[in-house]
Amino acid sequence: MSDRHQLTDSDPRAQGSDVEPGGPAEEERPRRRRGRRIALIVLLVVVLLSGGTALAGGLYYRSVDKSIERVDAFEGVPEESRPQVEAKGAMNIMILGSDSRDPESTGGSRSDTIILAHLPKDRSSAQLISIPRDTWTAVPKSKEGRGGRDAKINAAYAWGGVPLMVQTVEKFSGVRVDNVAMVDFAGFKEIIDALGGVEIDVEKGFTTKYSLIGTRTFEKGRQTMDGAAALDYARERHAFPDGDFARIRHQQQVIKAILDKAASGGVMTNPAKLNSFVRATSDSVAVDKSLSLVDLAMEMRGLRGDNLTFFTCPVKGTGRVGSESVVFPDPARSKTLFDAVRRDSVPEILAISGK
Repeated sequence: MSDRHQLTDSDPRAQGSDVEPGGPAEEERPRRRRGRRIALIVLLVVVLLSGGTALAGGLYYRSVDKSIERVDAFEGVPEESRPQVEAKGAMNIMILGSDSRDPESTGGSRSDTIILAHLPKDRSSAQLISIPRDTWTAVPKSKEGRGGRDAKINAAYAWGGVPLMVQTVEKFSGVRVDNVAMVDFAGFKEIIDALGGVEIDVEKGFTTKYSLIGTRTFEKGRQTMDGAAALDYARERHAFPDGDFARIRHQQQVIKAILDKAASGGVMTNPAKLNSFVRATSDSVAVDKSLSLVDLAMEMRGLRGDNLTFFTCPVKGTGRVGSESVVFPDPARSKTLFDAVRRDSVPEILAISGK
């Protein structure tokens, strides 16, 4: 996701509702278009894999860590405008997701995902807060002079790349972003196939409008999905009344299923599976310059799927601002949630989310 290609305020991709702002531009280099595969899975599954490894394994993961693409996520972000650290030792990671191979994507647009992952000081759990991409909020002005007005939250990437996304999410949440990871949900396919499939409990039967095979029908109930099926499941929004909110839930389901399968599917004891899985999740990941996945893995080696909680930022509902279809946040409930995140109060975070 190169920061070189940015949209201006007058570009329809940064204003209209049919083509979402915030995605990478059309001219990305081919290597980058392969996808920054699920960095969250690297952040959490490497924890599982490294927990019981010997020195040779640790050296292997450090070599992988060094090969991961780095981005200057905080360049030009004014320190005086950033939230202060209230809970030393806790960590907040902003995860920016896109889907470069989404069949709906045209003209370089992307289906953006924004997750604020909170890792408590004791590293015994993780709470992941999805912020809907159409959330209407104030976007600060970038150093190039773009933005400086209310817009959909993912317009920030179009106008100022990762640094402006950092500023916007910090302004929206009041939570300081410590690290950034960039991912591509199209990488689900390779990751899941490397695991031999994942188990998903389908809440409601539906047929996709867009699919890797044309259309695909999912029956209600628990089932094993290969990579292509899971990717179709995680992409679909048209089949549900709540659209993007259903897609957020399904993405969260698939991420948790990957984590659970990696922990229980024999990956750690099978060198071939291990190598295939690690390469599938790391060869195109992009993270900020200071984040060491291996060091984080060692800190969080006891984390399991049961300690991973997903929820969505509180909203009042959807509506329109001019020609744009937007999501209106709930300021009071959001403030309560993010205040708990800032203070590293996990019980309060879980109580607010209803978990």
